[in-house]
Amino acid sequence: MKYRNDKVAVSIQKYVSDIIQFKVKNKDLGICSVTHCEVTNDYSLARLYISFLGNRKQEKMEELQRVKGFIRTELSKKLKLYKTPDLIFILDDSYDRGQRIEDLIKEIHKNDIERDNNINEDEEV
Repeated sequence: MKYRNDKVAVSIQKYVSDIIQFKVKNKDLGICSVTHCEVTNDYSLARLYISFLGNRKQEKMEELQRVKGFIRTELSKKLKLYKTPDLIFILDDSYDRGQRIEDLIKEIHKNDIERDNNINEDEEV
């Protein structure tokens, strides 16, 4: 049963991504992508993780919420399920968190190099 859930989730992810990219006429959304989808066992609910390029991500999520009905209607035309799942959009901030971790690692590395240089200068004196 898990295999079918995964197939349905991947299909929903692809279809919703295509609908947002090609059918939603709202330019305020900018560039966005559906990074992941989770579907409940009874296919009544789909959680879609959305990532946006640029700033104003919360405003873009609100715009996406406004066109949710249109997206669900278009999805129902493509999905071969008895009932189209309700869509829940979740802001995927994993890229931002990853970038923050990478910045911290670079800062630590830079501090280590400075400390090593200071130790070497002290030994030469």
